[in-house]
Order: sequence, then structure tokens, then C-alpha cells
Amino acid sequence: MRTLPRSLWYLIHVTLAQVSAQESLSLNTLYSFSGASLSGDPTFSLPQAQQLTVSVAICSTGTISPAFFVNNNTVFTSTTGDFEIPLHSGFGNWTGATQQGGLLVVQNVGQTSFQVATSTGALVHELIPALPFLGDTTNTQALIFSPPISPIESSPSAYPNYTLPPANLSAPAQPSSPPPFSLVIAPTSSSLASDMQTACRINSTSSAGLVVSNDLWLRDNRGWRSQWLVDDLTPSTNYTAYVIQDQVKLSGPIYFTTKSLTFPCPLVHSLPFCPSISYAVPLPFPQSPASSYDSSNLPQSISDPLLQYMTNFTTMLLTFACGRDLYSPLQTCESCQEAYRAWLCSVSFPRCAEPPTSSFSPSSPTPALTPPQSGSNPRNLFLPNVSFSYQTVLPCLEVCSAADRACPNFLGIKCPTPRFNAASSYGVGFIDEGEQGVLGGGSTGASQDRWGNVWCNPA
Repeated sequence: MRTLPRSLWYLIHVTLAQVSAQESLSLNTLYSFSGASLSGDPTFSLPQAQQLTVSVAICSTGTISPAFFVNNNTVFTSTTGDFEIPLHSGFGNWTGATQQGGLLVVQNVGQTSFQVATSTGALVHELIPALPFLGDTTNTQALIFSPPISPIESSPSAYPNYTLPPANLSAPAQPSSPPPFSLVIAPTSSSLASDMQTACRINSTSSAGLVVSNDLWLRDNRGWRSQWLVDDLTPSTNYTAYVIQDQVKLSGPIYFTTKSLTFPCPLVHSLPFCPSISYAVPLPFPQSPASSYDSSNLPQSISDPLLQYMTNFTTMLLTFACGRDLYSPLQTCESCQEAYRAWLCSVSFPRCAEPPTSSFSPSSPTPALTPPQSGSNPRNLFLPNVSFSYQTVLPCLEVCSAADRACPNFLGIKCPTPRFNAASSYGVGFIDEGEQGVLGGGSTGASQDRWGNVWCNPA
């Protein structure tokens, strides 16, 4: 750990006698500074606290990187400690006691812009571990979700009044005060991911595309997400995306590639009965001004049969004494219905895809793609005929296996076996190994990754 020379701390202490040369930092307040408006090595007084956290973030790049030092006393003595805040990807933090206040001094500011915040609780500047989630892309559009917030906790019903959600789900109340999110998209060629990975630095970048809609959506029980539909992107282009929370917390990056100019399938999203559907589906392009399908313009000829299937399945499931009798020590009727819904939605809405590009790594597994097809879709005859040719990525076999494991045996849910014919209708061996009864150990371990690869459709 690098320390300031004691002589410099003495000079700082003397300078602090001049109030005009020092600014006091208040708790839970975000301060932004520009090196162009600061003189010398700026010094700030820290508030008194039993346990104070100081966080800093670099907001611009320069030839010289500033150095931040904390002294947890306002009076220089031989026992007073001084500490340098280590920076990682442009941000850093220090936590300690400042019972009598303290000092923060910044060296080598130059023209650099930076932020400072103090708190007695959680970090202000933070790199969020959870990544944004890519729904899908078309030739000019992308559907992107923030990391989840406010996880959903539901209390199971009790026998004899055991009830299950209706076929057409109604979402619970949205969070009363959700944190503000913003989305930044830039061509990967801009090398944004190699720059300072701080929210203020990324937020200063001009975002590509046009946000058509932005709202909260509950994809699954992991929690609400901010959902963006972005248009006006360039076909066949690699992009990098970040999500910023509260202007100071950064999630990402993730990467994606827009489809080719002739990609024909529109996006489908925001369906209450299939909340996880957020990808391109082989449908005719929606009537203007809509550029994608949601619950407001999806044809009833598609949604009505699916809702009827879900209603009939729920009725049959409730013939079991749910909440009284156990068919599994791990599963319930509610988890069965949830798993069946995921399977039904994944097979009812085929996911359009394109073959990997020539730059695709030979060592990467090949996605589970169907041969080119047109006309009616053999997986869902309620989808309208289309005149264009398209390919789809098959549902993950694990979606079917999850329903098989979660539901009572009397429902008769059976999945094809990996050893024989499963690969003709499902993506096999990506998440699980592909051996009957073996969980995990697949070639990718997931249905998709942060680099935009989608090997099978998890819906």
C-alpha cells in the first residue's frame, strides 16, 4: 500500500486552515468533479462515522491516473494512518473509522473527471455481479433486460383451498420505488469494454440505437427487470451493452450481434401467459406502427389455443390432492404448473435463428438449428403460414425434463431420450451431459452466454 509522505500530510493540514481550499463531503451524497476546475491536489474533509465507506470512480481517461488517499483524522500526528485507495477498472473504495472526521486528498488529477461518495452502509459505486440479459435480436432490433430486482416470494396455497395461477397470468404489484436503470449500447469496435469500467465513464458514451419502449417486466421468480426494446441498430454488427443502476452501479458488459439484413422474423415479448418469451418468432411482420408483437397485437388464433391448453392442464393437475398428498419431497403442484408452462411456451413459439458466421470458433459447439423451412410450422400449427424461409433453434431438452421431474406421474409427461431420438426435436448435450439421468456436464453448461451465443432455446 502506497502512503503519502508525512511532510505532505503536514502541508495538507496547514492548508485546511483555509476554508476556501477545502470542501466537506456529506454522507450519502454523490459529488462529481472535473480536474479542469480544480487546482493543485484537491482535499476534502470526511464526515465523522464509526464505520465510513469512501468510494471513488474515474469518469474520464487521461495520460495520468489520479491517486486517492484517505487519512482518518483531521489532525496530523505520528499515529495517524494514511491509506491509498486502490483502483480496479477505474473505481475503488476504503472502509474504516473516522470518529473525529478525516481527509481525502487527490493527487495527479490533471484534466480527469471523477466522482466521490461517502456512506455508512452499502457501497455507492459498484460493479454489479449479475449481468444484463439478452432476449434476442433481429436485423435492427434488440431486446435487453436489466439484472433482476425485488425477487418474488409467494406463499403456497393450502389444502382444501389449493389454487394455482390462471392460464393468463396477472403479475403481482410492481415495486413501489424501483431503482432507475439506463442502458448503454455501443459497437464493439469502439473498445468500450477496454475503457474504465465505471458507471459515470460508460454513461458518458453516446448510446447506439433508439429506445422504442422501456418498462418493468417479470420474466421469472428471480425478480422484476427493466426491459428495453431498441431499434435502429445496424444489421450484422457486433455490439456491447451495459446497464447502469442509480447512475453509479454498473452491470455488464454483455455482447450481441444483430442478424443479417434479410432476417425475416419479428420479436415477440411481454406476454403475460408466457412471460419468458422474448425472442424472434416466425410470424408475418406486425402492422404499422408496431415493430414487434406483444399481448396487445398477438393474434388470438395463436394465444387462445395456448391458453386453453394451459387451462386444461391446470384442471387435470388439480384432480390431485395438491397441498395434502405429496408426490415428491421436492416438487409441488405449483412447480409442476410452472415447469409445464415453460415447456408449452418454448414449443409453441419457435425461436428464429441464423447459422453461425464464418468467424464462429470451430471449437465452439454448433447451435441446435433446424433445416431451413417455410409455410406452416410443424411444432405449432396455429402459427400462420409464412412465405419466407427461416431456421429455428430447438428448445433445450432440459425444459422438457424439468416438467417431467416436477409433475405427478399420472399426467404422463414423457420426454425423448438423449440416446435415441431426442436430438431431432430438442437441443441435447448443452446444459446436461446428454446421458439419461445425468444432470450438468454439458458442452456449454448453459443455453446461452454473455457473448450472445444461443445453443438451444430455454424459453
